[in-house]
Amino acid sequence: MDKKELLARVKEDQVKFISYQFTDVNGSVKSVDAPVQQLEGALDNGIWFDGSSVEGFVRIQESDKHLRIDPDTYAVLPWTPENLRRARVFCDIYNQDGTPFLGDPRGVLKRMVAKAKDRGWIFNTGPEPEFFLFKKNGAHPIPQDLGGYFDFSPDDEAVQIRSELMAALNTMGLEVEVGHHEVALGQHEIDFRFADALKTADNLLTLKYTVKAIANQHGYIASFMPKPIFGINGSGLHTHQSLFNDKGENLFYDPKDEMHLSKLAYGFIAGLLKHARALSAIVAPTVNSYKRLVPGYEAPVYIGWARVNRSALIRIPHYTEGQYKATRIELRFPDPSCNPYLAFAGMLAAGMDGIDNNVELPKPLNNINVYELTADERKALGVNELPGSLQEALIELDKDAILKETLGEAVYEAFMRAKSEEWDDYRIHVTDWEVNRYMESI
Repeated sequence: MDKKELLARVKEDQVKFISYQFTDVNGSVKSVDAPVQQLEGALDNGIWFDGSSVEGFVRIQESDKHLRIDPDTYAVLPWTPENLRRARVFCDIYNQDGTPFLGDPRGVLKRMVAKAKDRGWIFNTGPEPEFFLFKKNGAHPIPQDLGGYFDFSPDDEAVQIRSELMAALNTMGLEVEVGHHEVALGQHEIDFRFADALKTADNLLTLKYTVKAIANQHGYIASFMPKPIFGINGSGLHTHQSLFNDKGENLFYDPKDEMHLSKLAYGFIAGLLKHARALSAIVAPTVNSYKRLVPGYEAPVYIGWARVNRSALIRIPHYTEGQYKATRIELRFPDPSCNPYLAFAGMLAAGMDGIDNNVELPKPLNNINVYELTADERKALGVNELPGSLQEALIELDKDAILKETLGEAVYEAFMRAKSEEWDDYRIHVTDWEVNRYMESI
């Protein structure tokens, strides 16, 4: 969309305000809002803002940053009232001298996608975001419903909210494919059509704040926290991945292979497995993420791959005859607390390393429940484990040269600083579990 087309769309949609959006290193959406009359000037000249207080950005003496609009990301925010109708555009961040700001997470993904494009590859991703709807109940929200996996309820409010969400997301260009109740009480999933990684990352951020805004209008809290309740399933972000060429051909597909996977696909899988322990810091980046990644709740713990085994880190979805474009791999340990720009960049970098260096692919764990194996049996199969905590994941990331190079020095240092502070803050807090266990027994 060029400048003329965007201004015409804005006028047709009767938009009153524009939100110029970007993210910090943690993936939190930030916004600079302005009346629509300022849009034409912003398209020509960008928007200056103070980045000194944004997590992972710059020191106070280097604070001025420049937003440049990506017109193709224009969308009306459907929950805003007609007389104050607001639209958003995502922006890229630049320095005062006109060079790209290396601390911009969206820029990290754009640079990685460009490397793939130089080889004639398009990296497609299709995430499956899960979330909870909670009734507001002071400090202890409770699940909105008592439903289970794929449960049908013709008239409860959760179905109404989910339907409203899907309609809203469609108007914002996400092309929703399916929405359904998930396994846990009050847990839901809305899936949208795969696209190139940059568009998908933009779409995922859009979905998260749209879900939160519309749920709030109904008096509910929408949470993408990986493990909000002990003892039930947490929320994941299973991410389907494939490489296409510019002719629309799926480079992961090989009709002669038993699993219909190409040599390129096997190399990509090997790279993801090789870097899995370090990658976990980026795709499961919170203290709470590691409360989800435990046995017994359909979340992966062990590093392996399989055709249909849902206990494996990477699953190969069933191939339907004639639908070669749907050939893909599914990475199952990301969760929705991640910054999607950094997560997708890390996935692509790991996969490309596997391809470039002919990383050896271990045997698939088909028809093996890894959770039921002993430690010695897993060791004999060469099956390693994911980190058990954010601290352990950060240690692994610090040892991974490929992923550190992918993030770049500015983002890597900001990410490590933010996440180390998060771990330290968690480490020194006394929890209810500790009080209940030790107060009277010691």
